[in-house]
Amino acid sequence: MKYTIENENVGVRLDVFLSQIADVTRSRAGTLIKEGNALVNQKPETKTGYALRLGDEIDFHIPDPAPAHVEAQDIPLRIVYQDDDLAVVYKPSGMVVHPAAGNPDGTMVNALLKHLSGLSGIGGEIRPGIVHRIDKDTSGLLLVAKNDKTHVALAEKIAEHDIERAYRAIVIGHMKMDFGTVEGPIGRHPSDRKKMAIVPNGKEAKTHWRVIEELKGATYLECILTTGRTHQIRVHMASIGHPVLGDPVYGPKKSPYPVEGGQLLHAFRLGFTHPTTGEKMLFEEEAEARFLTWKKKLSLT
Repeated sequence: MKYTIENENVGVRLDVFLSQIADVTRSRAGTLIKEGNALVNQKPETKTGYALRLGDEIDFHIPDPAPAHVEAQDIPLRIVYQDDDLAVVYKPSGMVVHPAAGNPDGTMVNALLKHLSGLSGIGGEIRPGIVHRIDKDTSGLLLVAKNDKTHVALAEKIAEHDIERAYRAIVIGHMKMDFGTVEGPIGRHPSDRKKMAIVPNGKEAKTHWRVIEELKGATYLECILTTGRTHQIRVHMASIGHPVLGDPVYGPKKSPYPVEGGQLLHAFRLGFTHPTTGEKMLFEEEAEARFLTWKKKLSLT
């Protein structure tokens, strides 16, 4: 990562600047600086508190994490579709997609290694075959690559916004219109590194929504992603005053309903052109019981 310091960042500490632009915690940025991963004007800078100057050339390198060994686990997995190149699987809410700190096993990747033969190695041992992710407490369809060629092709389609991803959500409150679009660049929250937010230097993000049904104090929505940023729907809907019901991060401190198990958000539709056959493929799956139970509880009829 290479950057040239402009007026707005003059005087900012090096560790603060790198944590913001590299999307890592300040302590992590500090550790990487001390380990010699930051160059200022082509020279190693190991002082975390170095004050940036106008025109400084910053070169920052984040080493790849040493892969932990990930084992196959006989975890139930619903395979919606598969062929020699790819698979579409259903992720239940509460399941993490790939191993990470605090979730070393019991993940979708552990299940994939058990139930699917052959996965793309592009994601490394931690993320084999993983082309895109959905949040732990979000349920729904996930696309998996079974070889590197397919992984590259699908990743390009995602980058070009050429894969249809539609979600169903129950959000707090009633919408003033029947449909709309939320646009706002998303990046790491400036003061809470565990959250995402709409920030000036974030990545472009656009979410289209439409009302499916009015509920008691809530609304049943369809949300279509143009982009796929971390927590995108949750951040965007909260930004317009309609957080996803049950969201423990972006929802109100006191929810109008005692939803347990996280946000009521479901990835129900996945559409794409098969990179090998050229066939148009479309998959839709109903939300799980927890979601449907709350929708029924809040129904006006």
